[in-house]
Amino acid sequence: MTEHQESATKKKQWVLNGFTMSTPGHLAPGLWRHPRNRTAEYTSLKYWTDMARILEAGKIHSIFIADVLGPYDVYKGPENIDPGLPGVAQLPMADPFLPIAAMAAVTTNLSFGITASTTYENPFLLARRFATLDHLTNGRVAWNAVTSHLESAARNVGLETQIAHDERYRIADEYLNLTYKLWEGSWRDDAVVKDREKGQYAVPGRVRRINHQGEYFRSAGPLTTEPSRQRTPFIFQAGTSTAGKNFATKHAECMFIPGLDTKGIRKSVDEIRSLAAANGRDPNSIKLITGILVIVDETDAKAHEKYEDYLQYVDLEGAATLFGGWTGTDLSQFSDEEDFRFTGPAAIQSLVNSWTETVPGTEGLKWTKKRVLEEITLGGPHGRAIGSPKTVADILEKWVDETGIDGFNLSYAIAPADFEDIVKWLLPELRARGLFWDEYVADTTRENFLNDGLGPRLRDDHPGSKYKWAGDQK
Repeated sequence: MTEHQESATKKKQWVLNGFTMSTPGHLAPGLWRHPRNRTAEYTSLKYWTDMARILEAGKIHSIFIADVLGPYDVYKGPENIDPGLPGVAQLPMADPFLPIAAMAAVTTNLSFGITASTTYENPFLLARRFATLDHLTNGRVAWNAVTSHLESAARNVGLETQIAHDERYRIADEYLNLTYKLWEGSWRDDAVVKDREKGQYAVPGRVRRINHQGEYFRSAGPLTTEPSRQRTPFIFQAGTSTAGKNFATKHAECMFIPGLDTKGIRKSVDEIRSLAAANGRDPNSIKLITGILVIVDETDAKAHEKYEDYLQYVDLEGAATLFGGWTGTDLSQFSDEEDFRFTGPAAIQSLVNSWTETVPGTEGLKWTKKRVLEEITLGGPHGRAIGSPKTVADILEKWVDETGIDGFNLSYAIAPADFEDIVKWLLPELRARGLFWDEYVADTTRENFLNDGLGPRLRDDHPGSKYKWAGDQK
């Protein structure tokens, strides 16, 4: 073994997800028009099965499907949905659950991270849906558990306004404990025997009600779906507030950390590791990932040419619509010449300062409304890595080294073409550096993400594990 190969074998291998949404416009409004972009085919099963095959060919961990339950209606508001429609600012949006079984049918190891809301979904019905998909995928589903943040979502499900932020997390905590009881505690490990001679599929006395009566939910149980391979789906979370981080470090097995600069992400990583320990978790058992837009080609010049080509299709009105939904700030209320580096809401100033610190050549620029929108119109409020395989790998490795994260949600401008480019150009370079595996280590989500040899079930330090009903228990 050479010195380089020996060094490479000691490096941490990364988690990589394909980050998408069931919409023609995820984080690149206007790009649905690009001739190589297929996102307008999002209502076709072939679009999803093709994407799944591409990601599995690259041994990507999962396809992570984000979701929202209402339109972004802050920009040029109030409640104005029109500005984002031409460029597709995440409207239209379809149910992320329904393509999963089709994608699972054409793959064997790729996992599926599905976003679902603890505020608006019924816990028993959601538990049954995830258990069914865990069966159909043979243990390859993950739940991105979100509390939802849009006023429009609340109105869509019949509420006059949102439930208060911290209360949504209290609801979520009880919600997850209820689903753990259903998944882990209503069927004993030896309940299903499928004994044809005795005519006994499941054994009486080994299936029980859970009789949950909490502050927010009631459910008698048992879960009507027999135990699946993972039982509890692998848990993703993305809380950023104090309540969100406390919730995530209790329940999450993989946590998404937003951010544009490595210093800010490093601070979040350290805080999350500390909170995880305080919640009785092994800090290293929670995988931490951040989002990044990767545009890669054979050379730096070709990659930047591709980026400039994409910019010809951007829709700034769509970007402003997304920005309003993410921040609650209506940019139409500000003049075109205002410098957001020094004026405007504190959240925007913080965002601009992050860009100024991390994007070379922007120190002296005036951060006008147009400039802010141009910065987020491809890839949203995430970092960017543009260049040859070596250049992009250097950027990503720097992010990991400086932040302590475990990997990335890889976003796109056009799909699935950008994912094809990542598989073709970037992954061989990452493998040569020992940063990404050559092959999946298992065929379930939890085993592939944690890679600790401990099987597909919840780990002992996870709060859901206390609800396990083992075969020798009454």
